[in-house]
This record gives sequence, C-alpha cells and structure tokens, in this order.
Amino acid sequence: MSDLPDSGVPPLPPRYRFRDLLLGDQTSQNDDRYQEEYSMDSTNAQVQVEFYVNENTFKERLKLFFIKNQRSSLRIRLFNLSLKLLTCALYVLRVYLEESPPDGETRELIFWVKRRTPVWGIQVTVALISFLETMLITYLSYKGNIWEQIFQMSFILEMINTVPFIITIFHYPLRNIFVPVFLNCWLAKCALENMINDLNRAIQRTHSAMFNQVLILICTLLCLVFTGACGIQHLERAGKHLSLFKSFYFCIVTFSTVGYGDVTPQIWPSQLLVVFLICVALVVLPLQFEELAYLWMERQKSGGNYSRHRAQTEKHVVLCVSSLKIDLLMDFLNEFYAHPRLQDYYVVILCPTEIDIQVRRILQIPLWSQRVIYLQGSALKDQDLMRAKMDDAEACFILSSRNEVDRTAADHQTILRAWAVKDFAPNCPLYVQILKPENKFHVKFADHVVCEEEFKYAMLALNCVCPATSTLVTLLVHTSRGQEGQMSPEQWQRTYGRCSGNEVYHINLADSKFFGEYDGKSFTYAAFHAHKKCGVCLIGVKREDNKSILLNPGPRHIMAAADTCYYINITKEENSNVTFKEEEKHSKGMSVSGLYDAPSRGLPVHSIIASMGTVAIDLQNPDPPEDTSKLAPPTENGGGGGSRRPSIAPVLEIADSSAILPCDMLSDQLEDETNQSDEEGSVGSDFVKGYPPNSPYIGSSPTLCHLLPQKASFCCLRLDRGCTHSSFEDAKAYGFKNKLIIVSAETAGNGLYNFIVPLRAYYRPRKELNPIVLLLDYPPDNHFLEAICCFPMVYFMAGTIDNLDNLLQCGIIYADNLVVVDKESTMSAEEDYMADAKTIVNVQTMFRLFPSLSIITELTHPSNMRFMQFRAKDCYSLALSKLEKIERDKGSNLAFMFRLPFAAGRVFSISMLDTLLYQSFVKDYMIPIARLLLGLDTTPGSGYLCVMKVTEEDLWIRTYGRLFQKLCSSSAEIPIGIYRTESHMFSTSEVRPRPPPPPPTHRREQPEHTLLRRKSKQWARRLSRKTPKPASRAERISQQRLSLYRRSERQELSELVKNRMKHLGLPTVGYEDVSNLTASDVMNRVNLGYLQDEMNDHQNTLSYVLINPPPDTQLELNDIVYIIRSDPLAHMPDETPVGPAPGTRNQQEFGTKTRDETHL
Repeated sequence: MSDLPDSGVPPLPPRYRFRDLLLGDQTSQNDDRYQEEYSMDSTNAQVQVEFYVNENTFKERLKLFFIKNQRSSLRIRLFNLSLKLLTCALYVLRVYLEESPPDGETRELIFWVKRRTPVWGIQVTVALISFLETMLITYLSYKGNIWEQIFQMSFILEMINTVPFIITIFHYPLRNIFVPVFLNCWLAKCALENMINDLNRAIQRTHSAMFNQVLILICTLLCLVFTGACGIQHLERAGKHLSLFKSFYFCIVTFSTVGYGDVTPQIWPSQLLVVFLICVALVVLPLQFEELAYLWMERQKSGGNYSRHRAQTEKHVVLCVSSLKIDLLMDFLNEFYAHPRLQDYYVVILCPTEIDIQVRRILQIPLWSQRVIYLQGSALKDQDLMRAKMDDAEACFILSSRNEVDRTAADHQTILRAWAVKDFAPNCPLYVQILKPENKFHVKFADHVVCEEEFKYAMLALNCVCPATSTLVTLLVHTSRGQEGQMSPEQWQRTYGRCSGNEVYHINLADSKFFGEYDGKSFTYAAFHAHKKCGVCLIGVKREDNKSILLNPGPRHIMAAADTCYYINITKEENSNVTFKEEEKHSKGMSVSGLYDAPSRGLPVHSIIASMGTVAIDLQNPDPPEDTSKLAPPTENGGGGGSRRPSIAPVLEIADSSAILPCDMLSDQLEDETNQSDEEGSVGSDFVKGYPPNSPYIGSSPTLCHLLPQKASFCCLRLDRGCTHSSFEDAKAYGFKNKLIIVSAETAGNGLYNFIVPLRAYYRPRKELNPIVLLLDYPPDNHFLEAICCFPMVYFMAGTIDNLDNLLQCGIIYADNLVVVDKESTMSAEEDYMADAKTIVNVQTMFRLFPSLSIITELTHPSNMRFMQFRAKDCYSLALSKLEKIERDKGSNLAFMFRLPFAAGRVFSISMLDTLLYQSFVKDYMIPIARLLLGLDTTPGSGYLCVMKVTEEDLWIRTYGRLFQKLCSSSAEIPIGIYRTESHMFSTSEVRPRPPPPPPTHRREQPEHTLLRRKSKQWARRLSRKTPKPASRAERISQQRLSLYRRSERQELSELVKNRMKHLGLPTVGYEDVSNLTASDVMNRVNLGYLQDEMNDHQNTLSYVLINPPPDTQLELNDIVYIIRSDPLAHMPDETPVGPAPGTRNQQEFGTKTRDETHL
C-alpha cells in the first residue's frame, strides 16, 4: 500500500473564527450527527470525520460567537464598552465645543443644541453600530417572549440613544435635536459587569466577589454623578447657564450631604431632576452597601486570599487543620515564633470550619494580626490551596483532630489532605501528624511524620522504668530561655526552671568551638571534656556518609571534621560567646585534682568555662579500675593518701583495648546467665532473644527483644481465667518475682504494641523484667493477641479502673506502676475541658485507696493536670498556680512545668509533644532523636536511654561533673540529667504546730548529704510511733482529734478494699495499708516520690527533672541519673552470643532493689 499523500486529507478548519461561524459547513446538519466522507481509488480509502458539539445552523453559530463562547463574548463586550464610553466622551466634547447660549430663559434650549458636523457624523456612526448590535443580541437571546426583550431597561436606553441619530440621517433638520447620550454610562456599567463575568469564565478562575461588588458600587456612584452633572448642565441652559464643571461640583457636594449652597439649580426641570436622582440614590446605594457589607462579613469568615505578590516576596507556612482550637493555635504560634529566624514568616491557616470566637479575638491582637492569616477552606480543593498559595509555601503542617471520637476517621481525613497537598504542590515540604500507627505508611512520602500513639505508649512505658521520661522529653522539645522560676524564692524552682532551658542543637565539628579540638579523639573523650569546659552535653553524632544519627556511639567512634555533633545546651553555640583562658590551653598534662573543692556558684549554664567543674584526675594511675561494675571508690596506693579524696580514672582519647566497654557487658551477660542457673524455677530462665515475628502494623521498627521460645496460646494470655495449660486465676498464683505494670486502656490498639516492646528490649536484664497486665475496657482481637503472644509475662484482662473488683483481680496490690491511658470515648464531652473529668476522678480514687501505688496518667488537656492529687486546702498548690500565671504572662511556653504532678512525671498530655513536629521545621533531627531516646527506633551502633540510682556508696563522687567522668571512663555512658526527689515543708491552711527542730550540735555533726535521709527517717519513725511527743494540752488534743479523723478515714478505705478482696476470694495478706507501713517502707516510698500527703500535710516530697545540670551540682542520695548507654551489640565480637545490656551494677534501671525485695 502506498503512503498517504500529505494533501489527501485537508486539515480541519479552526473553530470559533467569525468567518467560519458565518459560512459554516453547508453539508452538516446538527450537533448530534457527524459526517463521513469517503473517497475511493484503486489503492486506498481515505476517511474524514467531523464531530459537531453545537448545532450547525447560522443562528447557533452566531449565538456561539456572541454569547456562548467565553473568549469571543468577552471581546464583543469589551468592544461594546468602548462604544459606550466613546459616546459619553463625544457628549462631553460636544458640550465644550458648543457656544454659550444667549441670556434669558428659552425653553427651546432644552430641546435643541448646536452640534458640529464632524461630531454628528461620529455619533451617527456609533449609534448605527450600537443599534445593529443590540438588535442582533436581542434576536439571538430571544426565548419566545418578545415583550420581555423590548421592555428591558438596557433595550430602552439603547433605543433612546440610537434611534434619534439614525432618524437624522434621513431628516437633516433634526440633526441638532438633543439626545441624552450621557445615559450610555449606565449601559457601559452593564457592559463592564458582563465583561468581568466573561473574564472569570474565560480564565476558569473566580475573582474576589468583594472586588466585584466594590467595582459595581464605584460604577454606580460615578454613573449617578455623571448623569446628574450632564442633566443639570443641559437643563440649566435655559436658566442660569451652569458649566459642566459647576454641575459636577454641585452633584459631588449634594451626594456627599455637605450642601454648601453656593451653586444651586434655578429652574424647575433641573430641580426635579435633582429630586429624582436623590430618590434613586436613596434606593440604589443602600442596596449596594448592604451587599457590600454582607460580602465583607462573609470574607471575614472565609479569610479572603493570600495574594500572589505577598507569596513571592514573603515567606509563609500553611497550617491545615480540620478544626482549630485556641490551645492548638497558641501552642503552634508560641513554638513556631520562638525561633529568631522565623520572625519574618507568615502563618496561613486553612481550616474548613468557621473561625472560632476565641481564635478571632486572638488573631486581632497586634502581635498576631500582622503574622497570621485565617482562610476558611478545604485542603482537598485546588481553589482553596491556590488561595493559600500552597505552591509557594515554605512548609505545610497537617494536624489531626485528636478530639474526634473516631480517631481512624480523623486519620483518613489527614491522609487525604496530605495527598491533596502533595498532588497540588509536590515540592512543598510536608509535616504530618498521624494518630494511629497503622495509618502511618500512607503518608510515608511526607518529610516528617509524628505518630501520636507510637510516642505516647513508648513514653508511658519508659516512665515505668525511667521515672519522669515524659517530663524529660517534653522539656527537651519545648523552646525555652531558661528564665522560668528565676524570681521564685524557692531554690528548687530556680534550678528546675534554669535547667529546663536546655535543648538539643547541632553543629558541624569543623565549625565548632565546643568540639573542634577533639578531631581524631574518641566520642567519649569529646563528650566529657566538652562538658567539663563548656557545660555542654554531647549526646550523638552523624557521619557525613551516613544518614542515621547515633546516640552515644561509644569510645571506639573517632570524631571526624565532617561529623555533625548533637548536643544539649541552654543555647546553641552560634549564640554563645565562648572564651577559653590561655592557661587552660596548656594545662592538659597537669593534674587538676582538688579544683572541685570550691564549686562555683552564680554562673549561667551556657557560660561555664574550664575553671568550673574540673575533675580530680590521678595521672599516676591512668589504668581503669579493675572492678568496673560499681561506682565504689578505687583503692589508692601509698600510705600517705589517707586524707586524700579518691580519684577517678581519666577518659582516654582513643580506646586502646576492649576492656572498657565489652568486658562490662560480657560480665553482665555471664552474671545474668549464672543467676538463671542458680534460680530454679525462674520465669526468665527460658527466654530467648530475637525479633518479634509478628508486627501489628506496617512501619514498626524491628527491635531485638526478650521472647518466649514458643508462642503462648491465646487462652494463656488471660490473667483472670484459667485454661488447660495453666490453672492460675490471679496475680498471686503466678508468683511473680517483680512487681506488675498495669496499663488501663479502652481498646487494644496497635499503638499498645509500642508499650510492650521497650519493656522487653534485649538490653533490659531478664531478672528486671516486670509482668505487664493490660486492663482493657473491650477484649482485644486475635490480630493483637497474635502480635503479643511471643512476649514473656504479658497478660490482659477485661475491666475498667472505676471498678474496684477489676483492679483487685488484675493484681493492683502487687503492682509498682499503674498507667492510665486517655480514652477515646471521653473526648466527645460537651465541654472540651471536661474530657478528662472521669479519668481525673478515677485516678484520685485509686490514689486514696492505694497511696503507695505510682500512677502515671495521660490527660487530654494539659491545663487539667492541676487537678491531679487535688487538695482543696493546699496553700502551696495555690502558690504554684500563681507562679504559673506569672510565667504565662511573661510569655513562657512552659508555664505548666511547675505543677508538681508534671514535674514528677506522673502526668502528661500528648498535646505537649505537638511542639516536636513544629520544631522539626528548624531542627529536622528532633524526631529521629526523640524516637531513639524512646526506643521506637533501634539504629545499629546507637545507644539507648536508661537510668542509674545514686546510693550511699556512690556519694564519694560528690558532684555531677565527677560522675560524668566516672561514667565516661568506666562504662562509656553519657549522663544527660538528674531526677531528684527531696523533702519539702508544705504549708496548708490548717494550722498545726511543727515538731521542734533538732539541736544545732546534732545538725553540725551530720554530713550535708545525709540531711535528707535523716529527715525521712525521723518522719518514718514518727509515723510508726503509737503516741505523739509530749506537748501542751491544747496541742495534744488537737493532734489527737485530727489524727483520729484521718486514721478512721484510712481504716474505712482499708476495710473496703479488704472486704472486696475477701468477696473475690483473694488473699488479703498482700494489701499494704498505709497505716501499717514500717519505717523503712515509708522511707523508701518517700525517697521514690510515691507516698504523698495522706500521712502528713506539712511534710511531703517533690520530684523534678534537671536536664544537663552544671558540673558542680552536688549529688544527693537517691538521685536518679538519666544516662545514654552505648549499644551493647556495636562492639561485641562476632562469635560472642548476644547478651543483655549492662546494668547489673548499681546503675540499674529504676526500682531494681524494690522489685528484688518483693516476693508475692
């Protein structure tokens, strides 16, 4: 077959050309038919097919060109507008060219004018064109009712302004007849409105209705003024002969209600015209203003647009939420604008709901009104995304609505918003918040993702083994200046507030003054000396060729110039004035022992230099101590060192042997295995290490854990019911060696899996594993049971915390920690802040029933934490409330930090972690670091968070700086903070005499570090005595009366619990009534911060977190030190089997001693 010639099939003619619309194709019939032309020859067949969308008649083609087609119709209306404006200009020209009429009233001057021939010719031509166009448009828009077309105001005005000129063509004497051509301004106004509508249709874009209405109002005013000026000028030709300018001046003065009276119409026709125009203005203008006011109100609700010019010249971020609450908005704004480099950014809020009244009031504050723009719209509409200029935004934050009852539906909405934004603006960085972990993989493409339930459960789990982890992480992810509480009279508030200003920063090693000199040195050496000299805590590092951040990679990691260092400090190095003394640069080889004897005071944390916190180093004995499993002081050589304080081994620049870290871990492993063989019948004797075989959702990080050799049957996971494999029906029958951890939740969601994994991680010694009991409102499904059946000592039970029988059956009297998770069903409260009411009351009840139990509670709203452990007549709580208000007025982002339950880590709200996502905009490393700290991610070579307890044998170290050196030199661990519990005298409104203070000589004989322990023993001894100390008669009667009242209340609660236990068939010997606690038990509870004010309203304990305290901070008995321990598997030989992490020395996870002493 031969090739088809190019000229065989002619191209289709371009459509919508005026020539084609007029001529058309005579062979076509209508839009529902198509034409096929066949031409056959000897070689091939050619087919041409044309499809017609519109009718192919002559009228339909004209209608398509003049009316239907958007672009051609726009051109016609623009031409029509030009004609109307030309006629108005010709009228003004005719007035100025006309000679002044003779004085005197002549009625003929109203009907006749002097029109020059060129002007007449142009006006006739324009009138003829306008007449023909009007008749054509009327014919094309005819719909069966001719009178409707004729009596339209636009048609009447066209006839008045065109027909007289056409008549003058045929009758020459009428060419000077007056024609009110100035009325064409109203036709020009209509043409302009139609043109704007066609313009919007042509470019497929809706302009602001506010702009259209303002334009219509302005055109209406101009038409009224122009009509009045021209009409009065013409009518006054028969009277006072006003010029066109004076007539215009009169109209402006009249319509502005000024009315000077210097220019007035003199004859009755012009006066009647003024009356008519005023009546029209009184009718038309209020309607226009009403429409304008309505559109203004609607614009205030919807927020208008963010202009393209502003988007190209200014930087802005977009916040997409389904509903905007005042707390969410203020948290975002305070955290976002806390960074200096974001002060010039604008925040555009895109929300589908109408703006809240409280939010509106906040946005009217000058601080936010110039920075925040609220747009009502949906992220799923491209028009709304275009209004927010999403494609020009620096970032887009998409937050889920955690107040929704159906959190899965809230996640689905978030996923669709993320997809819509990614489709509209692929290059815009996305920061997404997801509630359920199973939905996380749908937004994996986002730059940063925070899963709420993952962080929540991991944090709650670490709170059980590392107290106040929630407070530690919350303080790290909040931006603070460290000025909170500095005006407080109490020392703990000043220290706590100053240390809360520490945050995580990063810097390149080659550009750093803190770490630049440690190029080629070990990580541990750099961390210790940077802390000693500058008070900064180096916690992690990232190689240039590796995207993973490593927390405490250990002494075998050699620092390189291209490394990125991550450190904790009060401020970043770029904002610090770092000055090193000359003598310090040459003192590296000199012994600096004894400089710790006079700890410095009053220096800010960020300006600590080498003279502060130097550590005693004995260079004569540089080898590490032989016994690295304890913090006991090393044995000193020589007899002359009796008065000399024990020294600490130096931190080596480069690890030259394997005796530092692996030996410690291997000894722990061997000790763990030895203990297993010695303890017959131990529950943990048959555990294995491995990766969980079943993950409940996609995207969970694999973690090496303690597992059962074989999966447990689902029936064996039920705690309160026996089965064919086990007959145990209560926690007592299981005979657990360690105390229980009970988790109260509504459902067994996939996020609960992240509560179990950190507590079963491989680096936790087997003998310290606590049994986990899940107290669920609804029984879990088989999918969840399949995921947890491989973990040892994990059980579940159906029940609620407001049922005392359920609490007793799940073994609450044998529990060490009770975790109360916020329930989804409580979020549908009519009043937002009442969502926590049920949880708070239930926790308060358990606190009264079981005072020795550590209860960790999650709340929806952080402001409700003031009701935890509520005391109605507590003046100290009122003082803390006033302090919170003062800090909030000062602009603090952490005003709630001084609340005692939050400071002690017993309560937290997941909304506090919203700042983690906000900080990621300027600190893209915060989410990975937080996940590593909480154990959500386990990067090979990266360390993990754990704690050690300072015992009486460890007080020889004395200061935090010396402890830093001891940990770095012996086990390569990096301390990052202290959890401190101390006694405090709380003053209440109930006046009660304090016991007499001890004699002064007695106090001087005791060392400073034993004062707290002595006070605790005195309190415990006083509680255990049957009779109070001798006092006056009135004091003794008052104390006995109050003691009798309180003792009777406790006895009632105790009897209630014991009666329910008897009814359930449970043994009552395990129930610890507070009144029966021994002195040692009371002291332990006090030191651990568990026992509250049920015993004594005046003396109590408070706990708080000190992040990166100064090196000269004195250690106290029972301090809990947060440490980052290096990865045990990173430096282990290949042939060595995987063993548990170090921690069998006194640096054990919190509560080891208490658990070992508990045998149920």
